[in-house]
Amino acid sequence: MSKPRDLGLLPPPAQRASFRSRNVSGMTLIELMVALAIGSFLLLGAVTVFVQSQAAFRVNEASARLQENARFALGAIEPDIRMAYYLGLTTRPDRIRGRASPDDPVAFAVGGDCGPNWTVNLDAAIDGTNNVYGWSCTPYAGAGAMAVSDTLVVRRVEEAPGAPAPNRLQVQSARFQEGELFVGPDVPEGYSSETSATYRLVVNGYYVSPTSSLSTADNPVPSLRVKTLIDGPRIEDREVLPGVEDMQVQFGIDTDPPDTPGRGAIDRYVNPGDPLLDRSTYPDVRVLAVRVWLRIRSERPEPDFTDSSSYAYADRNDDAPNDGYRRIVVSKTIYLRNARPAS
Repeated sequence: MSKPRDLGLLPPPAQRASFRSRNVSGMTLIELMVALAIGSFLLLGAVTVFVQSQAAFRVNEASARLQENARFALGAIEPDIRMAYYLGLTTRPDRIRGRASPDDPVAFAVGGDCGPNWTVNLDAAIDGTNNVYGWSCTPYAGAGAMAVSDTLVVRRVEEAPGAPAPNRLQVQSARFQEGELFVGPDVPEGYSSETSATYRLVVNGYYVSPTSSLSTADNPVPSLRVKTLIDGPRIEDREVLPGVEDMQVQFGIDTDPPDTPGRGAIDRYVNPGDPLLDRSTYPDVRVLAVRVWLRIRSERPEPDFTDSSSYAYADRNDDAPNDGYRRIVVSKTIYLRNARPAS
């Protein structure tokens, strides 16, 4: 049998072995090191972007939480302040029998009242203290109130009338006769259902406490709290929002005499306790608005963060805390729907 003829289509055996050697050869050491270096730089960049994104997310989340808390706190107190001086069917607190000032004999026995006639001092339907607690009722948890923080008191009646209830401090408000404060399920004598109605008395005293329901032994959390009138009648302490470490208040007043061109416009803002708010000396002064500042603090300190900002608002000018808590200051001016009429 004859051998197959070599037609020149295949390379010689030595050349085929060389081809196979080149086809299965791997990367050189230099190529491997270059690839590792490029991969390391890419991985380092990805990790850096991830860490920075995480840090930015935490900052944005903390800031958003503070703003959310600020909106909640202002939203909780604004409707109450706006309705100050609302007394149902009358607009004149001096037309309600049973109201009393701190200098008068005690008119009603109110459990835990924050001072003599603190609850029924309707002539001071919007009131407060400047940079001091100043009430005789004990603050939350007996821890005292936050130093140099203001207080704010709102006295009014509930928006809608209702049926009288036992152990409830109420106002029988009338159109054409004097109203009356009373306790119990029976309307005082001499009132007609056609010209009078029963309204629940609403009294809320706002203050700042250095502690709250979120406080721990190593991390006290301040809070905005309220002394509120409930059935009994008695005063109950409630938490509005943890994280509020300061509240400042100023009253927008109208000092122009009645029937003058400037009457009905705010002339200036004054702190609680200002002499211009004394009705016995300045009977024509009206409170038209309340300006509120709240300083909100994060509940926990943040690692690698230092609050080096100073805070100047209202009559406060505080140095930088230089701690790890994030803060925000918000303010709002709230106009009163039922501004106090002239005497």
